[in-house]
Amino acid sequence: MHADNSRHLIVAARRRHETTRAKATQALRDLDREGGAVNFQIVAQKAQVSRSWLYTQPDLCAEVRRLRGLQQDTAGAPLPASQRSTDASLIRRLEVANARVRDLTAENQRLRKQLQHALGRLRTSNQER
Repeated sequence: MHADNSRHLIVAARRRHETTRAKATQALRDLDREGGAVNFQIVAQKAQVSRSWLYTQPDLCAEVRRLRGLQQDTAGAPLPASQRSTDASLIRRLEVANARVRDLTAENQRLRKQLQHALGRLRTSNQER
């Protein structure tokens, strides 16, 4: 009778699966960080895995679709993750822009009043002559 060595095969298969997942995850991170195009073919090539295997991994498949969707939403070349604006930074930029508009509006009103006074003085001096 032969010894049952199937547990060694199971351990090796698990190890290979985890290594493959790690390569695919790293490929996704690299592409996202670099701002490279993301699709199943590119991820599969970079990770050296098959496209069909990527489709069988729900979380990796969802991440590929998410990153691809982000790139399709932006016009032009995709931005690396480190250069993308967060909601908080966009809100802050909007607040700064609104404050600048308020300041410019106040300055504009002040300058208009100065101009009105200058024109009034000019008219008065012209009438006195």
